[in-house]
Amino acid sequence: MKKYLLLLACIGIFASAETKTDWKAQWINTERCQSASNTWLAYRKTVSIDEVPATLTAHIAADSKYWLWINGRMVVFEGGLKRGPSPYDTYYDSVEIAPYLVSGENTLAVLVWHFGKNGFSHINSGMAALLFEAIAPGVEIVSDKSWACSVYDAYQNTEAPFPNYRLSESNIRFDARIAMDGWNQPDFNGGFPGAEIACVVGKAPLGKLVERPIPMFKDFGLKAYPNVRQSAKGDTLFCRLPYNCQFTPYLKVEASEGKTIHMQTDNYRGGGPENIRAEYITRKGVQEYESYGWISGHEMWYIIPEGVKVLDVKYRETGYDTEFAGAFRCNDPFLNELWKRSARTLYITMRDNYMDCPERERAQWWGDEVNELGEAFYALSTSSHRLAVKGIHELMNWQRADGSLFAPVPAGNWSKELPLQMLASVGWYGFYTQYYYSGDSTFIPTIYDRLHRYLHETWKVDKSGLPIERSGEWSWGDWGEQIDMGVLTNCWYYLALKAEKAFALQLGKKADAEEIGRMMYSIEKCFNTKFWTGTAYRSPGYHGENDDRAQAMAILSGLAPKDKYPAILKLLKKEYHASPYMEKYVLEALFHIGAPDAALQRMRDRYADMLGYKEYTTLFEGWGVGVDGFGGGTINHAWSGGPLTLLSQKVCGIEPTSPGFKTFQVKPQMGSLTEASATVATHYGEIKVDLRKSGRNILVEIQVPEQTTAIVISPKGKAYKVGAGAHNLKCPF
Repeated sequence: MKKYLLLLACIGIFASAETKTDWKAQWINTERCQSASNTWLAYRKTVSIDEVPATLTAHIAADSKYWLWINGRMVVFEGGLKRGPSPYDTYYDSVEIAPYLVSGENTLAVLVWHFGKNGFSHINSGMAALLFEAIAPGVEIVSDKSWACSVYDAYQNTEAPFPNYRLSESNIRFDARIAMDGWNQPDFNGGFPGAEIACVVGKAPLGKLVERPIPMFKDFGLKAYPNVRQSAKGDTLFCRLPYNCQFTPYLKVEASEGKTIHMQTDNYRGGGPENIRAEYITRKGVQEYESYGWISGHEMWYIIPEGVKVLDVKYRETGYDTEFAGAFRCNDPFLNELWKRSARTLYITMRDNYMDCPERERAQWWGDEVNELGEAFYALSTSSHRLAVKGIHELMNWQRADGSLFAPVPAGNWSKELPLQMLASVGWYGFYTQYYYSGDSTFIPTIYDRLHRYLHETWKVDKSGLPIERSGEWSWGDWGEQIDMGVLTNCWYYLALKAEKAFALQLGKKADAEEIGRMMYSIEKCFNTKFWTGTAYRSPGYHGENDDRAQAMAILSGLAPKDKYPAILKLLKKEYHASPYMEKYVLEALFHIGAPDAALQRMRDRYADMLGYKEYTTLFEGWGVGVDGFGGGTINHAWSGGPLTLLSQKVCGIEPTSPGFKTFQVKPQMGSLTEASATVATHYGEIKVDLRKSGRNILVEIQVPEQTTAIVISPKGKAYKVGAGAHNLKCPF
């Protein structure tokens, strides 16, 4: 069995991205390097090139991050991905470097940050090292003993408090008194020791090398803060950012030596425990410094000791390379602001992986990711699609020997299964939505057998064919109370089977599809008999109030027949138990049963307090902040942006009817709204829909991309088929 799982893991790695095995380069570090946590290494290499090739791709890997300069110019600002394409292996980047080279002598400089500890989104190899290879006719630059490498002692650990155990990153202290000024410039005269071979490529501890499956990070450049104010005592600068973002702080000061400047954001204790901060120890004179470990927040705090004169402060926003290509507007300012904050929350929870929050954990919890990947189709450009596919391969490559799945992965210090999150992940709203909305089916053959094993070996059914509840290591259905796990288990399992059946048919696995169909039929046949009480869905033995989540999932799974809708609608207008994570499904269920006004009103009611915090640009983990939230109460939590999807998908009605929006429908549910518009980016181009009520009609302006067709469906059910181009329709309602 162990050999079987290792084989499947390798297949997953190979399919998710190119795996390079023919390396001439070697992993290198230096004799002084002990690969301790928070180790920084500086590398230099001088190479002579007779003629610069038209193109030269450098393949670069490190545990954990690196910065690259060529001839004194910054080429890569934060390269590398946190480790974990599988539990054993490492990602590498491919970077075009020809534009930075010159004929004659060239200087390469690389700064490597070795996290050196596990976290909820990283597994430590235990080896601080660099791998660099760039080969073309007449050019061969490979990491070996000809390079120079030094431990950069100016980078140090701070004193306590340290970042909480979920984070693999450390606080960064930089002591400018022992800085190697100009070490990354061609004219540097200091001495570096020679590099040493650290380990064999392709073997433990760094494992196989898997090409980075997502774009290099976007660097927005150094910018001035929009607003800077000083504390009454004059010892702190409060620097307001334009919105909650991922950034690195910069300062320029004049000081005597040995003064410590503290740097942190207003999110330093976001979500409860301490997160990441930085320190800078001055040398004498004018100096400037940028702390390379990214942090996040609405405001940057520089705590300045007496005797330090601040000459300038700036910030560099960085993040996942995608654009806000989607849009939504309507005549309700509240809903516009909700969509906007949802989009900002989505973007700040994307980087190496989808994450729950960018401060406390940075972890790829799949309950969060299911909501995020759905939002990305309506908010972002198509480059965003690659992050979810990366996560899919990682989730399945980390499958355990007993067939079970767990998140977050990659992870070095967590391994608990949350069964309902895993069902959501592999099912209709997770894997299937990623395939159907993007049109990318390449991951399906790779993950199918492991998905099948999880649903049919790890999960069991009773004599009536209903799934047996599994506690896993954490029986979690949502934050909050009044959670009916029995009903939720049946609905999530049914939706997972629904996705698996679609994949089986796509792969030509007829026998699997037939067996899955029989299992689904058994659940359909028994579900209402067991769980419907006459007024609500409830599990036998469940003693709480009627669970709004359970009613919603009964509708969305298709297990609730239409004759139950009136009773459920009545219940969903008064039961408010879901956290922002599951609230998305409650709201979607209201749209599904044709109650848009109820959905929009509930949306306003639920998010009113959250949007009442005018100083925030992101959405919270719970309905309030801090103790009024759930799980620690972060103020930017991935799963809270479900309304973004629904406002574009349901209010404006834009949904694919074939993979990748090759065909799509526009079936608006505006409720009491009088105007609404949305833009959706697809691989074919932008879909644009503008809706305006006029008398008894909805006036529809629609832009249909080339090579696609659309069906516009009026509230009365009349359908209008339109091809590529701009169209104006009048639809009765």
